[in-house]
Amino acid sequence: MHNKFFLLVAIAGIFTIPAIIPDAFAHGLGGDQAEPLSFGDMEVTVRTDLSPSDITIGDVDDVNMKIRFFDTLTDTTLEKVTYRIEVWRSGELLARNLFYDMDGRLDVEIRPKADCAKDELWKCTIYGGSEHVSAPGALAVQGEACNDNNLDTCARPTITGPIFDKGGLYNIRIDIEAATGPKIVLANLLSYDTFVSIAQEQDFVIQTANAEEIPIVVKTYYDEVKNFEFDQNDNSINFDMPFDWSPDYVDLVQVVHEEVRVPKSFVPYAEGKQFKGYVNGVEIDQRALLNDPYSYDDTNVIHFLVTKNELQKINDSLGPENHDSGIMELKLLPLEETSKSSTEFYLVDSKTFEQVPTTVSISWDGKYGANQEIPFEFTFFNENGGLIKDVRYGYAVLDSLDNEITRNTGTDNVNPGIVSIEGLDIQRIFVPSEGQIRIDVWVYGTGLDYNPKYAGIGSAIIEVGPGSIMTPQKEQIPSWIKNNAGWWADGSIDDSSFVQGIQYLIKEGIMKIPPTTQGAGLGSNEIPSWIKNNAGWWADGSIDDSSFVQGIQYLIKEGIMKIQS
Repeated sequence: MHNKFFLLVAIAGIFTIPAIIPDAFAHGLGGDQAEPLSFGDMEVTVRTDLSPSDITIGDVDDVNMKIRFFDTLTDTTLEKVTYRIEVWRSGELLARNLFYDMDGRLDVEIRPKADCAKDELWKCTIYGGSEHVSAPGALAVQGEACNDNNLDTCARPTITGPIFDKGGLYNIRIDIEAATGPKIVLANLLSYDTFVSIAQEQDFVIQTANAEEIPIVVKTYYDEVKNFEFDQNDNSINFDMPFDWSPDYVDLVQVVHEEVRVPKSFVPYAEGKQFKGYVNGVEIDQRALLNDPYSYDDTNVIHFLVTKNELQKINDSLGPENHDSGIMELKLLPLEETSKSSTEFYLVDSKTFEQVPTTVSISWDGKYGANQEIPFEFTFFNENGGLIKDVRYGYAVLDSLDNEITRNTGTDNVNPGIVSIEGLDIQRIFVPSEGQIRIDVWVYGTGLDYNPKYAGIGSAIIEVGPGSIMTPQKEQIPSWIKNNAGWWADGSIDDSSFVQGIQYLIKEGIMKIPPTTQGAGLGSNEIPSWIKNNAGWWADGSIDDSSFVQGIQYLIKEGIMKIQS
């Protein structure tokens, strides 16, 4: 069923869209803003923006990198700034130099140049500009000041070298050496880390059981993809890439973005299919895996958007040994097709109630209903039917008596809004009873600047039924098994006895775990120490049943534990 709602009257008092001055740590498409530091009576930070914002290697010959130094309390740009800029990728230095800018907004033209033959990549980098007379060693260019509309003609220093010539996550490190005057050198440097992603497309071919060849594209925003495989047993797509799982590094990463493009004509990945995603064997949240059937007529685009919180959960689940693994393994598993209901409505300006160029679609699986968490998919379209990228939005859900059931405006009180990088998002919303609910949606804007072009408010009425599926049961583990796990963890029984005991319990149906692909190992019973630690924590109640089961699934997947049917 597909309904369209055309909002004619906006109900005053429901929504308040504040004037936004971004003044805290934030991350967006082609841009990043560091956490502020104290400087006198100011809280100052830097922001890095690339233009164009969504870059795929090979598509552009030059990129503008804008760096702004400003006070977050007043949104005032500080003038006469000396910047030390470093560019890093995968722990390797690509560029380092001083730059000076009169108005505090530094624009640098980056000219990617591949095939550096030097032993250290930074040695291939060449800088364009002249040393500023009042800031020794710092490059500047005299001429027209830069703004967003004159980048082709304004005066910019240049960097030519192995920068943005490969896809991946680039670390732009920025030290403020002087500010409010070229000779006012700071006693303590203000140092910031910002990150920007450059996309790289890699082509693969999978062969089906019928010897059919299917072209697949993986667009990676983090690092080069390796070990691409298609598993004919479950039609899953698997690949991996280098990744630093150390907790300190994970704390810096805002999101790992990978997208997989599959022809809709390939039945397991046809339009309407749902998917599950796994990272290092751990199932990721629905919000971290989004399907885009809209951008291409003949192709589904499935996005892995693995946030810092999700990465930390994976680390917590797998334990310290994951910190040193150096690899991220991704798995995309297609599920059965579902029949969805949906509604569409346009947004209006919150003050004039005039229509804005934003259409919101909300869709849901009708099998879910009252007294359940319903996964509602929010999709944001522009006036041409394309997805609006980097949306900041919020929502409220009300019952038929206008009692608020829930409200979500994001987790940052200073920079409000749920961030939808690709214009798609899934929110699991608990609806306590049957009947009509109203979902109010407001878009704050797009990007780190909260561009107001698509800002507005709107509502949809949705009928919630009883639901036809049961909430999935948790893994069933008899409590007495915890005793065995505790004895194994403290060394009272050996690894082999523990494995044999678990094998027996699974085979006899006493212990139930989710379906898991059997690995091809030799069943050596050599168990990583983190699993034994997990068993001890589970036995004393520090972790839940699900975390313990993931350890057992790992043993099966790696072939350490053989389960015979």
